Parts: sequence; structure tokens; C-alpha cells
Amino acid sequence: MDTTLIIQAFWLVIPVYIANASAVIFGGGAPIDFHKTYRDEHRLLGDGKTWRGLISGTFIGMTAGFGLSVAGSLVNNSDYGYLHLTTYLGFPLMIPILLSLCAGALLGDIIESFFKRRIGKKRGDDWFGFDQLDFIVGALIFSFLMSTLLNVSGIVATNWFFDTVSIWHILILIIATPIIHITANFINNRIKTTHVKTYKT
Repeated sequence: MDTTLIIQAFWLVIPVYIANASAVIFGGGAPIDFHKTYRDEHRLLGDGKTWRGLISGTFIGMTAGFGLSVAGSLVNNSDYGYLHLTTYLGFPLMIPILLSLCAGALLGDIIESFFKRRIGKKRGDDWFGFDQLDFIVGALIFSFLMSTLLNVSGIVATNWFFDTVSIWHILILIIATPIIHITANFINNRIKTTHVKTYKT
């Protein structure tokens, strides 16, 4: 597979990965579901989905995206211009595009959490496939909707999503993201285990 496609795919979702990780790191506080339960008597979402996580994750992911927009413009005007890295439409249109990517990723995770509770899985329980891809799918769906809205409303002449995201980019992300997610969790668990052992010793 063309290395350029792989670079483009991961460049596209760096803000998404950062938003997803930041929501975990900087989360906490009031849960989005306000401790409410569904008719099955299980929580709507759980304590892991918080307003602070949603807002901070979106903000930090978008901030990273702003930097990537500038960097992408510099790369595209250099000897590496053949990479055709996205600038997310540049300022100011990168604001709605990055908002849809970052908030969309976290909303995808929230929606997945709702259905996860419905099948009886608790916070921390693995739901293979869904846990690894929910935020990527959310980012793709919401950025497609935002790009279409901007195009149909006449704000931009073309659809950013169709201009930027190909089926190959999507396949790369769907295949690679679970591997990255599982590997990161494994390393994190090993670090925690080693820390506990060291502390006990």
C-alpha cells in the first residue's frame, strides 16, 4: 500500500486521537448522564463520560488540529508537497471541521457507551471492535455531516470530506486503530502492574 496514503490517514485523525486521549486524562467531575438510569435500571452512560472530558477533549484536540493546519500548509509548500496533507480547509473553516472531528469522536464514544450499558457491560468491560473504533466512526460521520452542511449551504464550493477522505484512508484507520488501541492498553496495564509491584516491594 502507498505510504503516502498511510501518512495522510493518520495526519487526518491526529486531532481525533488526541481528543480521545485527552477526554480520559482530563475527565472527571459531573457525568453527562447526571447519574440517571434507563428503563433497564442501568446507568445511561456511566461515570466515565463526563462534561469536563467532553469539553476538554474537544478543545485540546482542536488546538492540536490548528497546529497541524499550519504545519500541513508548510509541508505542502515544501519539497514534500506530494504528500498533500490536509489543512482542514485552513482558517477559519478549520474551526467547524475540527470541531466535527474532535467532538464527533467523543460523541461516537458516548453513543457506544449507551449501547454498551444496554447489553449489560460495565465501565471497563471490553466490547471488542466497538471500544476500539467508536471514536473513529464518530469522527468520520460527524465530519462528513459538517462538510456536507458547509458545501450545501454554499460556504465552500466542494465537500471537504470527499476531497480528503478516501475508502483507502478509512480502511487503513479501521485496520490500524484497533491494533494501536490494544497495544496502548497492554503497555498501560504493564506499567500499572510494574508500578504496583515496585510500590509493594
